[in-house]
Amino acid sequence: MGSEVKEHKDKGLKLNKALYELKQTPRAWYSCIDDYFLNNRFIKYPYEYSIYVKIMKSGDNFTVYLSVDDFIFTRNNSKMFGDFKQVMIKEFEMKDICLIFYYLGIEIKKEEDEIFVIQEKFVREVLKKFKIENCAKVNTLVEYGVKMLNNNEGEKINSTTFKSLVGILRYLI
Repeated sequence: MGSEVKEHKDKGLKLNKALYELKQTPRAWYSCIDDYFLNNRFIKYPYEYSIYVKIMKSGDNFTVYLSVDDFIFTRNNSKMFGDFKQVMIKEFEMKDICLIFYYLGIEIKKEEDEIFVIQEKFVREVLKKFKIENCAKVNTLVEYGVKMLNNNEGEKINSTTFKSLVGILRYLI
């Protein structure tokens, strides 16, 4: 066990060097954290390379989603959260391990025994970005059955802005 810790610390030093001197920083970080999870009885989810699961003999489980340098994790035993938090702070000098409240445009609100996932804040930011925050609200953006025609005489639009808006709408859906 002692040599494993030393090896992990050595990798941490290599990772630290990689963070400041190499262009492959994400690869170095992922390699280090991947090694850590696999060496600590986590199983990498076969269809998603960034999800790790640890299942205990007692039936307790712990799932971690790794996104760049952020973790999102859940568990069915609150003691596992405390243990994970302590290890991550010690091994990787992490800070700010707390409940998630906003991630990639998604708000997570917890009330008593319920969890709500909403995108209200993100939608407001999108409306503001495209200067349409004062538009009338409708259930459907396009009338059903309307045939769209090419209008060469109309105002030209910025294709980058249009593609950005379409991408954001797809993300929201």
